[in-house]
Amino acid sequence: MVFSKLVDGICERFGFSRPIPARGLYSPDQVQTILARERARADRTGDTFSLITFTCAAAGNDPDSAAKLVRILAGRLRATDDFGWLDAKRIGVVLPSTSAFSARKVAEDVVSSFPSARAAPPWQIHCYPTEGPPSKYPWEGRPWGVPVGAAPGNGRAAHPMETFFISPTPTWKRCLDVVGALLGLVLLCPLFAVVAAAIKATSPGPVFFKQMRSGRGGKPFVMYKFRSMINGAEQRQSELAKQNERDGPAFKIQHDPRTTPIGHVLRMTAIDELPQLWNVLKGDMSLVGPRPLPCEESDACQGWHRRRLDVAPGLTCIWQVSGRSEVSFAEWARMDIQYIRSQSLRRDLALIARTIPAVLSGKVGR
Repeated sequence: MVFSKLVDGICERFGFSRPIPARGLYSPDQVQTILARERARADRTGDTFSLITFTCAAAGNDPDSAAKLVRILAGRLRATDDFGWLDAKRIGVVLPSTSAFSARKVAEDVVSSFPSARAAPPWQIHCYPTEGPPSKYPWEGRPWGVPVGAAPGNGRAAHPMETFFISPTPTWKRCLDVVGALLGLVLLCPLFAVVAAAIKATSPGPVFFKQMRSGRGGKPFVMYKFRSMINGAEQRQSELAKQNERDGPAFKIQHDPRTTPIGHVLRMTAIDELPQLWNVLKGDMSLVGPRPLPCEESDACQGWHRRRLDVAPGLTCIWQVSGRSEVSFAEWARMDIQYIRSQSLRRDLALIARTIPAVLSGKVGR
């Protein structure tokens, strides 16, 4: 109802009649359901699907382009294709089992049916699976990162589809994050000072360790930790690859030779993770959510593993408090996806409460 009124208002503002619903003209929620279905199918079968986005309320184009586009799509698309509103200004066309190249041909065929180039709405191609690792997407100035409703040009390249799967952070969750992070940073200031002094006194190098991790949608961000290893430990990781104790893309050695004496204590008590409260306050992370992997490890994940990136990463989640650090990476990913599907204020509070005894007992997953 709210969306319907919004569309009616936009149509009135631009001076054209709202298009009469045709075959497959779904609502935004229905389009999201279709995209989720096609992603699940692609992850299971290894198939490819594409999405064409048409911006029907772009400045300067024909105000009646939406109605014309609906009529053209209804007669042009296959019975297996779906189309509907992505938001108040864009119509999306979902093309199952279709490459980016074939989707581009469809888009060009659709716009060629308009009486003039000016009348045709701008369009873009999005493809899944996306070519290239998430951390290498053009995050700065990326065409698919412009504000919703902005008018993109007709791009030749296929853009990542991950933006359509990102879940917005609920208001209750952001409020919990801000309050919890502020309280934590204030109350733990004395501990931070003691830990900083201990790190500087026992090993050369900085107090904090900074590393690029994959955040929501795969967007890289700088994650902060108290340094628990010797300075330059990352450069030595390749030497220890054969000693990796975890399957999948994640890297872990229980008795890592790079760990400093004070670092061992920090890691066992999870104190080294506390500076991430600053990441939570900034909005890079949440108190509860899938643990962020280093960009290289996240890029190496299988397609369905990357569903962990649909939400902001967190300090703790189901796997961290389960006491099952020996489970496979696939099971770890399933736990994260389980959380994403059922997150709530009550569950976040319960996971935070369970994290404290898990840390004290040394059974927190890392």
